[in-house]
Order: sequence, then C-alpha cells, then structure tokens
Amino acid sequence: MSPRAGIEFDLGRFDRAKLGFVLLASEQTIESEMMRLVPEGVGVHFSRANNPDEITADTLAAMHDSLAPAAEVLAPNADLDVICYACTSGSVVMGEDAVVAELRRGSNARHATTLVSGVFAAFEALGVRRVAVATPYLDEVNRIEADYFAARGFDIVRLEGLNLTLDSEMVRVTPNYLRNFAISVDTPDAEAVFVSCGALRSVEVIDEIEAVVDKPVVTSNQAMLWHCLRLAGIDDRLDGMGRLTREH
Repeated sequence: MSPRAGIEFDLGRFDRAKLGFVLLASEQTIESEMMRLVPEGVGVHFSRANNPDEITADTLAAMHDSLAPAAEVLAPNADLDVICYACTSGSVVMGEDAVVAELRRGSNARHATTLVSGVFAAFEALGVRRVAVATPYLDEVNRIEADYFAARGFDIVRLEGLNLTLDSEMVRVTPNYLRNFAISVDTPDAEAVFVSCGALRSVEVIDEIEAVVDKPVVTSNQAMLWHCLRLAGIDDRLDGMGRLTREH
C-alpha cells in the first residue's frame, strides 16, 4: 500500500545534527546530561554495550566484542553525524583505535570517536600539556590511564583516585564532593584539572572549580559533548560548563 498522497515532511526535530553514544549497560549519568546540555536542533541517541557494574581493567577490556553490536542498533536509519563510545576508562583500556574500528564495523556514522579522544582534543584546544587528574577508579585503571596519557604526550603531574569499584557507586558521588576533590588535586605546575569518568556528576560544578583554581577544568562529559558537536559542525558556545565550551 502506498503512503497517503500529499503528506508534508521536514527534516525532523533534529535538523542541525545527530549524535550517537554507545554507553555502558550500567551507565546512569551520561544519557540525562547529554539530553539536558545539547543545543536546540541537535539530536542525541543512545545504545548500550554489555558490562557488569564492576569497573576493572578486565571488565572494561571485555566490552570490546559488545561495541559493534551496540553501534549496529544505534539509530541505524538516522544518518548519524557522530558515533562516540562514551566511557573514559574503557577508551584507554581498549585503546582509541580498537574502539573506533568496532564502532565503524557497526555504524556508518560520518565520524566515529571515543570519550577520551574528546578529552585530548579539549587539552589541545586549551593549549595545555600538564594536567592534574581526579578519578573514581581503582589503582589498576589509574595506572593504565596515566600511561595512556603519557603516550599521547600529556604530563599527569598528579593523579588521585577514589578507589571505587562499582559504577553504581560512582554515579552517587555528590557534585559538592567532586568540587572539593578536584580542587584538592590541583598543583601549581598543572595547566588544567581533569575530572575523569562519565559516571561522575562533575559537569555542574565546573565553573565553581575554575573559580577557585583559576585554570581550565575539563570533565569527561563536557569534553565529549563539546568534541562531538565540533565534529558534527556545530560551533555553538555553551555557558555553564567552563572555559572549554564557552571559549572554544
């Protein structure tokens, strides 16, 4: 049966760009933040890759085979501008190249990227190399992240972790605690402070941290959204998320 004649079509609700995010199955923060923070006319779509609540180097590495299937069912008819694996620690454990290859195997989005790729792009835009880092991770994951950052040419002058194992614990750390934690890891020789992990509710306290440390603050979800928007050709400056989204 043919469609009814005379139907009117437009470009849909998301006429500027469409972003896709592959989340951890246990993730509880990113979806609501992206929907709240994205500019008008930009769509955000989500899929989830299998993982347990426990966040260790082994469980993160085991996600590899779930990435392509998750990408395959992520709005396959939406002509996505960007598909992004939305996990900082998983990006460094598996490596950006391996993650992007799996995303491309499952999706025909114009750009494929990872959360940590957005972090590195943010550092480059801000002109920083020496970074103080706050994470919720176990020491084993912190060591992998520190080595990965060093291999990309960034000097972690200080790194402090909360030694949390469960994703469901990370999502419940209060923004006020994260504010104070981020301030506490700053050092005089750090050019920026990075709060690592998409599960943390750190976006809402970026401006407060910057007001104290007087230097740029990068957080996982802030950098990921900013990077995905720029890859999609969206140049909007966004207030309320620090110097990165306001100035770059």
